[in-house]
Order: sequence, then structure tokens, then C-alpha cells
Amino acid sequence: MHWADAFPNFLIGLREGLEAGLVVSLLLAALRKSERGGELGASAPIWLGVLGAVTVAGSFAAVLTFSTSVLSSRAQEAVGGILSVLAVALVTAMVFWMRRAASSIAGELRERVDVALEIGGGALALTAFLAVGREGLETTLFLWTAVRATGETLSPVVGAALGLVAAVGLCWLLFRQAVRLNLAVFFSRTAILLIVIAAGVLAYGLGELQDAALLPGRAWVAFDLSSRIATDSWWVSLVSGATELAVRMTVLQVVAWLSYLVVVIPMFVRAGHAARPASGTGHGKPVGWFEERWVRLAGRRPWSVAAAVVVVPVTVAAVSIAVLPAASVTSTTAVAVTGSQCAPSWTSGHSGTQTFTVTNTSGRAGEINLDNDQGAIVAEIETLGPATSASMTATLGTGLYTIKCYMSGQPVRTSQPVHVSGTAQTATAAIAAVSTAELEPAASAYRTFVAPKLATLATQVIKIRADLSRSEMASARSDWLAAQLTWEQIGAAYDSFGDLGDQIDGLPQGLRYGVTDHDFTGLHRLEYGLWHGQPGSQLVPIARKLQTNVAALRAQLPKITIDPTDLTIRAHEILEDALRDHLSGMTDQGAGAAYPETYADLQGTRVVLDELAPLITPRDPTLLPAAHTQMNTLQRALLAARVHGTWQTLDATPLAQRQHVDGAIGALLETLSRIPDLLEVPPTH
Repeated sequence: MHWADAFPNFLIGLREGLEAGLVVSLLLAALRKSERGGELGASAPIWLGVLGAVTVAGSFAAVLTFSTSVLSSRAQEAVGGILSVLAVALVTAMVFWMRRAASSIAGELRERVDVALEIGGGALALTAFLAVGREGLETTLFLWTAVRATGETLSPVVGAALGLVAAVGLCWLLFRQAVRLNLAVFFSRTAILLIVIAAGVLAYGLGELQDAALLPGRAWVAFDLSSRIATDSWWVSLVSGATELAVRMTVLQVVAWLSYLVVVIPMFVRAGHAARPASGTGHGKPVGWFEERWVRLAGRRPWSVAAAVVVVPVTVAAVSIAVLPAASVTSTTAVAVTGSQCAPSWTSGHSGTQTFTVTNTSGRAGEINLDNDQGAIVAEIETLGPATSASMTATLGTGLYTIKCYMSGQPVRTSQPVHVSGTAQTATAAIAAVSTAELEPAASAYRTFVAPKLATLATQVIKIRADLSRSEMASARSDWLAAQLTWEQIGAAYDSFGDLGDQIDGLPQGLRYGVTDHDFTGLHRLEYGLWHGQPGSQLVPIARKLQTNVAALRAQLPKITIDPTDLTIRAHEILEDALRDHLSGMTDQGAGAAYPETYADLQGTRVVLDELAPLITPRDPTLLPAAHTQMNTLQRALLAARVHGTWQTLDATPLAQRQHVDGAIGALLETLSRIPDLLEVPPTH
């Protein structure tokens, strides 16, 4: 149970429940004061209308749950993304409506009740149904989105339930006149929190649409902190739960999140300054002729109306679920990870498609693998947080299988081996686990590749220094580009260089004084000076320091340990960084060298893939041929950005050509993104 995940839904439950509860409270209060207030069962139409509204919300929840469960994962992502964006739109509209209408809602509701009482009990039931039903649908949609975003059910449901209980209690006190509440102040002060939450839900929804390939930019990652921070720590859970933000977000998600906040919060503030009583009828929201017509048609048919609003939603939901295509038949096995055992309840199995629902009660985050008797991974849950559940599905053939639990800070634990037998099945292709020892030859070969590149870089820096000493700035710019491209080609290693790497190729972003900061040194500092008219005499000391740092790095290289597991990540991240940094112009200090730098990164990626090929090909024979074809496409697109042998800047390149490059690198990144998972080293190795 994560209280941080429960809080946003508590707020939604409280606000929506209070809106709906106010309607019911005022309906009951107006009925009590009317001539019919003393009649036995006079309030029944109101409660039947409420029951109908709850039925609609429950039916909607059932359709969402059962309909998405039979869709493919891509279709589920598409539906989840679309409904998340819709939920944000509804919540945003609700926030702005309440900003305008909170001060006048009571008077408008009383007016609506008077009309309903004149028409009859059916109108009273329909009034309650329409008012509560709107809030129920909004709450259901937002809650369903929150469950998908957090990956668990318990916390969002408990949060929303507590919010609804609090709203019911508050409405009862208001009805009894035991408390007074300034609705305008309450809704305004909670709205900012809701806007922040909605921004996170919007970012999540767009991420789902990117995963479903309905929006571009899935591989254009703005940041990925999953390898740098403990995703199961309390403060990460607090931030992600309260804001719906993730530790890994794409550029589109970040831009959408910021844009939503920048646009909506000022609009909300201005709406408050210009607030006017809302016009219309019906729980403060404008009601058109269509709704008024239905209220009058309901007239004095309370029981017919009540039966319709209760039975029709259930019938529609049941029919919708019945006509949906049946999900493929799978066997579901519930297993648990405890503080001392891994899936102790799994004792038998059979061939065929099987889904394991794993519940983590260990209090720690970790990874869950299903291995065959050769130790190859058949299915996995990469991250399972404490007090959460997740599923892994595989088609099992005849043989021995074991569930392994790699929980943070604990020794690896395994279930008992289970012999699976039955009719021959086409089993899920298993991926043989990779050990650090198997990756060592690739890391060693890459270190051998780096050494002569650093020697070349040292020679190129000496030439730059000589050019600057003679004030031959054109030659210095040409030699700078050659040196920068040499550095880019060793991109799989420079994360291992520590402070020397930052001194050789650091950027001014994040430094206190930017480009004038004393700590801004190295290749990009020379780039800034060469393309901003600084004289050679001013740049010679910088080139001298760069020469010293490169020499120091060469001397330390034999002692530097290149983490073999980093190599599998860099196979994807070299070009991912190029897309994020170079092709966005973020690293440009004046040279406009985005395309040649990306070209050099492509060559570095080829080297990494060649070193990893003996491990990749047996596990996925189709991956490298596809990657090489896409790399050739990207290379042609980059070379097309040259005019008469000269690289063009981003701004000077036609839009269609830039889009060709972006599309080619995006497609390649989709293929390369499979490598880190394919060559993942289990925590035991």
C-alpha cells in the first residue's frame, strides 16, 4: 500500500464526491421543506436516482476492465493513452467550472429542485441520477487511469474510497448544519494540486500512446534516472505518486507536462479574477434543452425512471462485455515473494500458456525471472515494487522450470523446480542468461579499440594548439572538428572516464557562469571560442590544458575499468544521446556539427555491435541484420546533409531532409533498444 499513490485519488474522490453529495444533500433538504417532505417514501426517487448513477459508474468500470483485458498489449496502451488524455480533459473542465460556479452552486441547485418537485418524483430521480452520474463517470475514468499509471490497484482504490467516505461525511454534516464550508475557497485551494496531478496523467497518457506507436518520439528520451536512483525509495514513491511523473520520460512527455502547467495554471488564476455565477440549471452546470426535455418526460413516473437508470447501464455493460472477443485461454497461477521465500506455493504445472501473478510482500523491490532447466529466461518482471503485483506470461513446453527472485539487498532465492508435462506445445523462446564473464571479451576488445583513438586525439589536439599559436583560425576549426569526431567514436567508454571525461568534453549547462565559467574547458570550450571570434592567444591555454588532460587519460586507460554491462546499454544509448543532444542542438556551441557528430556516433555504435555480435546473434538472429540495414539507412540520410562535401548545420538543412534523419535514427533506436534486455545480466552474476 503506497499512500503517495493513494493521495491523488483521495483528492479526486473528495472533490467529485463532494460535488455529487451537495446535490443529494440539497435535494433532500428542499424535499424536507416542501409540502411532500413528510410523506412516507418521499425521498425514495432521490435515492433511486443515486443508485442508478452508481450503477452507471460501476458498469463503466466493468467495461473498461474487461474490454482492455482481452486486447493486445499495444491496443491496451492505445486505449489507456486515449482515456488518460480524456480524463485530463474532463478533470480540467471540472476544475474551471467549479472555479466559476462554486459561489452560486447552492442557489442554482435549489432552483433546480423546485422545478423538479413541480414536475414530479420522476424528475427528482432523474435530477439526482444526472448530477451524481456525471461525477461517477469522471471519477471512474480518472481512477482507472491512475491504476494503469501506478501499476497497482490497491493504493488508488483505497485513496478514492477514503475520499468518497470523507465527502459523504462532510455532506452529512453540511446537511445537518453542523459545519459550514466556503465552497469557493475549498475548490480553489485544491484545484492547483489537481492541476499538477492532471499534468502527470497527461504525460503518462502520451507515453502510452508512444508505446502504442500512435505518437512518435518513443526513443527520444529526455531523462532516465532508473539506473541512478533507487526507484523503490520512499521519496521517489512520494514524488511519483503525488505527481504521476516517472523516472524515465520522453521529450514529448516533458514538454506536454510543462506546457500544460504553464498554460492551465495562469488561465485558472485569471478565471478566478473574472469569475461570474454560472448560468443554467442542474448542479451548477449549464443544462441544455435536451436534458430539460428528459426531466419533463420523466414527469410522474419515478419507478419507471428508476428501473431504467438502474437496469439499462447493467444491461449495456453485460452485452458489451459478452460481444467482446474472448481472451486467449490461459492458466493463471498466483505466487508470492516473501521476505524469506520465492514462490513457495508453485508446486506443479502443465504445458501451455500460463500467466503468473506475482505479489511482492517482501518489503523490497526486485526482479522476478522464470528460467528453464538450461538457466535461460522464459519470462520476467524487470521491476516489482514492494506491496505490488505484476504478471508474466509464457507458453511452457515439457521440462523443468524455476522461478527466481532477485530482491534488493537479499540473496537470490528460487522456487522449487517444477516439472511441466502435457501435450507438446510451442514453448516461448527462452533467452539464455548472460554473465559478466561472457561480456568481458567484448569489453576488453573495446578497450583495445579505444587506446589508438586516444592516441589519435592527442595528436589532433597538438595540431589545434599549433593552429591557435599561429592564429590560423580556419585550420583550427577544421582540426577541432576532426578531434571532436574522434572523441565521439569512443562513445561507449567515456562514461568510464570520470572527471577527465567531463574536462575533455564538458558542456556549460549547469555551470554557475555558463560559457564564462572557469570549469568550462575542453573541446566544447574551444568550439565556443573558435566560432565566437575569440583570438588564438586566448584559446591557447585551453588547448594546452586539453592536451594535458588527454595525456592523463591515456596514461590512466590501462587502469580504467570499463563495466562490461555498460557496453550493452551504450549499444543503444550512444545514438539515443545523439538524438537528444546533437540533433536537438543542445550541445552546439557554434560549430553546427550535429550531423558529423551523429555520423561519428553511428560509427562508434557499429564497433560496439561488432564486439557484442557473438552474444546477440544466438539469442536473436534477426536483430543485427535489421540493425545493420537501418544503420545504412541512417548513414545515407546523414551523408545527404552534406553539400559539396561540407556538412550543413541543422538550420541550413531542408526540413524534409531533417525529418528523414530523425525518422531513420528513431527506427534504428527501436531495434537497438532490445539489446539491453537481451543481454541483461541477472543480479546473481
